[in-house]
Amino acid sequence: MSAEQQHRDGQAADPGPRSLAQALRERDDASLGALLRSRPDLLHPVPTDVTQLATRAGTRASVLRALEHLDRFALQAAEALAVAPDPASYQELLDLLAGDDGDEEVAGALPATVALLRERALVWGGEDRLRLVRTARELLAPSASHSSPTGLGPSVAEATSGMSPGRIQAILTAAGLPHTHDTVSAVAALSALFADRERVAELLEGAPEASREVLTRLVWGPPYGQVTAEPAAHLRWLLDRGLLLPTTPGTVVLPREAALSLRGGRAHRVPEPTRPRVAVAAERKPQVVDAAAGGQALAALDTVEELLRSWDEGGPAVLRAGGLSIRDLKRTATVLEVPEPVAAFWVELAYAAGLIASDGGYVEEHHERHDRPDADAEGYEDEETRDARTRRRSGEAEHYAPTPEYDAWRDLPPAERWAWLLEAWLPGTRAPGLIGGRDGRDRTLSALGPGLDRSPAPEVRRRVLELMAGLEPGQAPDPATLLERLRWERPLRSAGPRREQPEPPRTGVRPAYGGGVAANDPEALRTKLTEWALLEAEMLGVTGRGALATHGRALLGAEGRSEGAGAGTAAAGSARAAVVAALLAPLLPEPLDHVLLQADLTAVAPGPLVRPLAEALGVLADVESKGGATVYRFTPGSVRRALDAGRSATELHAFLDRHSRTPVPQPLTYLIDDVARRHGLLRVGAASSYVRCDDESVLDEILADRRATALRLRRLAPTVVAAQADPRTLIEGLRAMGFAPAAESAEGDVMIARPHAHRTPPRTPPAPVPDGPPAPDATLLTAAVRAVRAGDRAATAPRKETPQAPGGLPRTSPADTLATVQAAAMTGESVWIGHVNAEGAASQRLLAPLRVEGGYVTGYDHTADEVRTYALHRITGVAELADKPDGAEPAR
Repeated sequence: MSAEQQHRDGQAADPGPRSLAQALRERDDASLGALLRSRPDLLHPVPTDVTQLATRAGTRASVLRALEHLDRFALQAAEALAVAPDPASYQELLDLLAGDDGDEEVAGALPATVALLRERALVWGGEDRLRLVRTARELLAPSASHSSPTGLGPSVAEATSGMSPGRIQAILTAAGLPHTHDTVSAVAALSALFADRERVAELLEGAPEASREVLTRLVWGPPYGQVTAEPAAHLRWLLDRGLLLPTTPGTVVLPREAALSLRGGRAHRVPEPTRPRVAVAAERKPQVVDAAAGGQALAALDTVEELLRSWDEGGPAVLRAGGLSIRDLKRTATVLEVPEPVAAFWVELAYAAGLIASDGGYVEEHHERHDRPDADAEGYEDEETRDARTRRRSGEAEHYAPTPEYDAWRDLPPAERWAWLLEAWLPGTRAPGLIGGRDGRDRTLSALGPGLDRSPAPEVRRRVLELMAGLEPGQAPDPATLLERLRWERPLRSAGPRREQPEPPRTGVRPAYGGGVAANDPEALRTKLTEWALLEAEMLGVTGRGALATHGRALLGAEGRSEGAGAGTAAAGSARAAVVAALLAPLLPEPLDHVLLQADLTAVAPGPLVRPLAEALGVLADVESKGGATVYRFTPGSVRRALDAGRSATELHAFLDRHSRTPVPQPLTYLIDDVARRHGLLRVGAASSYVRCDDESVLDEILADRRATALRLRRLAPTVVAAQADPRTLIEGLRAMGFAPAAESAEGDVMIARPHAHRTPPRTPPAPVPDGPPAPDATLLTAAVRAVRAGDRAATAPRKETPQAPGGLPRTSPADTLATVQAAAMTGESVWIGHVNAEGAASQRLLAPLRVEGGYVTGYDHTADEVRTYALHRITGVAELADKPDGAEPAR
């Protein structure tokens, strides 16, 4: 007897598991834990036993999620099994993937792929009886309306199921086959003909050239075509011989067996057993990459600070539907000196990091009290929260503004501030690149508005960084090959049936940020997410000149934010943030405490300035240009702004002398003295308003100026002029005429104008929209496997016959229940109990009672694999075991 025959006999003697549940039951704990790790949706809630686990693993939603997480070759293997006989042998699967000519790469990769499908409970059975779970077969197999993802159509038996016996016999005759006595044998004969490569070739030798062209167009899919009531001769030739079979009126299909013969036995045109290699586009020194990334990280911090500084006194209004208006986004882009899509990215990043929020309606009512430390048990709310609530009730517009977290973020060292931003960017699900596009209801997507969450975004972002980390330091990947690699790893990510021929990569074109993407185009979305991840990483300084920096690699290492913590607090204290900040800090220049004053009324900051100096200089001068060195320009208006803020000319001279490495230029000294001499000479107060000046000639000059006509001035006294305009309008009008008035209080003192920082009530950053349940940790997996095993032992334990209540629960009287439970506690036996909890949910538990007292029974619950206590009045009844199950010893 040959070895092959012995193997076949052994398989016949041992048919293997008869169901998926039995296959899972035969696994060891490590294999069961691997299944739950790869498919975490099966854990919520934890299955009560293996049967429930198998049932849940076969549901449509769970199978779809499992298929989405397969790589391209694993998906090709599942697709091949969907068109193979059920069950199929390993050799049949190999033949479908490798074809008649064989493929060494396919043969080498297939064992690990089949093991992967088994581990994820998509395939079960022995080597000669591989079965794809029924739901996966229904999803991937062809139907009457659409083909398989392989491009194959239904089999001969499926396509001829509604055909008359006479028509089938006519097809046999035209194909050169003898008549049969029944339809079943006729279909089998036709199937055998089409499955024989040589006989199909002989049959097509006499076919018209046009007929062969039709088969060439249909062979790789889609296999369906349209015909008229009177088909052409070349189509009639194919219809007569069954090479085209009717499915619906006017529609024909190429049967699966014939297509496979014409394909040379391949289910796919191009099997892809090996993952594409990420090509290197450029190679640079790691020090150059780190330096470029460090400079970009510093620029990112400056941009975010500029954004928050511009909104410090209250930002743009919130649209009624939520989000930022197009006009406000354009203004923000002008302030930041970046394109609008890039400005939208920085706005969204600050929002995700918890640094900006709406001052009224961002947090729902039940969140406002619990998220605030100064809200006591009686519902006390701080004044700012009450003001926001009053604004909402009165219909006053809400505005975006920095949150209190911004002040904490601003006081951190630069490297820690950058790590805070990255801890919000990496797991974030909002996709700023979608802004400006349209959603499924054809509405424009706005910055900070709804509809921007895309659950695949964090996975794509992290995977892009991981693939870049797989290259040598300093190597920049080719974006086209990076995208092709991601397509291979997740071919079904949020998509429908996969195209047999992937879209050719685009090379030589650098993608632009933003622009939106069609809401119903998942393939385009995945491409855009990859491009956006590369661009965002470059803008943030995670990469430098296209290559991953050293501190960027650290982002993929240590643990991230803690569960339930805010983005900023967790980022500042997490291990990953500390490592990243330590690696980035040497690349960032130390803040400077000096500037270089020049004779052209400018000051040059050769690097970042310490915060007090930067804030003071921002009031005294206007920023003229940014970059490696920031140029500030002194103007009469900027000096007047500093004087309005309460600084005197003497203080300004001392400030410049203290912080300038060069002598203070004489023109700047004259400018400060001249503006200070004129500042406050005119006094404006509220009448409607008035102008007061000790120099009567100045008032004469104002009254004689035509530009003062709109202010409607009237002289009340030699040194006082009244106006019908409000004080702010009057001050602006006089300044436009070349004067330097100062506002005064009711007591006659000069009013100091200081900016008022507006903050929102305490806010929590937006939580990412998860792509399914989180991956379980080792502790949860161990506990879940124990619970499933215990529940399975309990479910399979035999019991004595007992009256059953509705729902299958044991039913006994309270006295019998108490007597049985007490007897079991004394003898150490286990019993079945029916239990109804406080919510009315009924369940059956296998319990080994330990003690019965005070109306409660405490014992080891084998179903839950732990000691539990149950109230006797909630036990509907008890049933003794017929035989003690293995492993059901009571816990003492």
